[in-house]
Amino acid sequence: MDAASPQVASEIGAQLAAEVKALSAEGAASRLATHGGAELVATFMRLPPAFTQEVLAALPDDARERAFAAAPAKVASQWQRNAFYEPDSIGRMMEPAVGVLPAQTSIAEAVAHLRELGKGTSVTYLYVVDAAERLVGVVTMRDLLMHPADLTLGDVMLTNVFVLHPATPLQDAMKQVLERHYPVYPVVDNDGRVVGLVRGQSLFEARAVEISLQAGSLVGVDKEERIDTPLWQALRMRHPWLQVNLFTAFGTAYVVSVFDGTIKQAVVLAAFLPVLSCLAGNNGCQALAITLRGLTLNDLARHPVRVLLAKEVRLGALNGLLTGVVGAVVMYLFASSGNEEHPILLALIMLAAMVVACVVSCLLGTLVPLAVRRIGADPATASGLFVLTITDIFGMAFMLMLATALVV
Repeated sequence: MDAASPQVASEIGAQLAAEVKALSAEGAASRLATHGGAELVATFMRLPPAFTQEVLAALPDDARERAFAAAPAKVASQWQRNAFYEPDSIGRMMEPAVGVLPAQTSIAEAVAHLRELGKGTSVTYLYVVDAAERLVGVVTMRDLLMHPADLTLGDVMLTNVFVLHPATPLQDAMKQVLERHYPVYPVVDNDGRVVGLVRGQSLFEARAVEISLQAGSLVGVDKEERIDTPLWQALRMRHPWLQVNLFTAFGTAYVVSVFDGTIKQAVVLAAFLPVLSCLAGNNGCQALAITLRGLTLNDLARHPVRVLLAKEVRLGALNGLLTGVVGAVVMYLFASSGNEEHPILLALIMLAAMVVACVVSCLLGTLVPLAVRRIGADPATASGLFVLTITDIFGMAFMLMLATALVV
């Protein structure tokens, strides 16, 4: 297959890239393992660099060697460099640095250099380096057109260059570029030398993927799981969190069992415990979603946590009051029709429990992800399980304690 013409390899690569984008790294590696080096390179050149690194790592050794042998030297070198960085870092997303020229290069020489790069290479900026190859400036294509050909790049370059660092976590980098909409970002090492480029499109795609993964993380779905993940592997990824959820649910069951006598004397409470759990839990998940969005988009840098907590407490109280009034009316109707002795008290208990549970759930939805982030873990990972469980335990316990004190 390596003998295929460049055009044929490119066409096959385009088809394979469209196919494997929807697969996990292991699934993509399995699909690509039998293809020739030229086709592998043509495929990888159309995939996000970070995903390319994952697939390369998952490929059999012989397929990986075919890809490295067929790739241009600069591309192969970049793949090898990227592999040294952590999976969720900027270093995994780097493309080869092109358009890097000394400051003394004339505009005429720079234009000639651009022509030599060929039509297959996309160049957005020229990056200007000093004698020690440290990045000192950037030149736009407009600068090349608007200035005389005998001037040097050092004469026309912009010196205030925004850079990324390869070890920077992706989440931190996304926050840094949130208000910068550059098509390409230079990546420099600790000495200021350009080690690669990261395209704004790649960061945008990574941000979109990160946000899409949060929904699964909230309920314990591993970020690595895709639609093609094998059954037993998916089971290994999902099942541990279900066991955690099972044990946390035992806490809710214990609370209900402690107040068994209260429930026997006011049976209508049993019917309304799931109502309290559902409403308060959903309220907490709303607060959790907003907090995670704030962490992802760096909104909390501009809004103090105390302000967010105060807002969520008010929201929780208002939501609890509005839903609690409806719940209290329905509780009164049920209690009256069921010949309960204290229908008005039960209705007021329902109202109070709803307000308190919604306030607590909003606080948990805000504080849990912040606490998880503080200890260095992913704030999205299974936060929903803990918010829902703690809300259930507290809300049910509060409602049943009130009923025990006032009705029984």
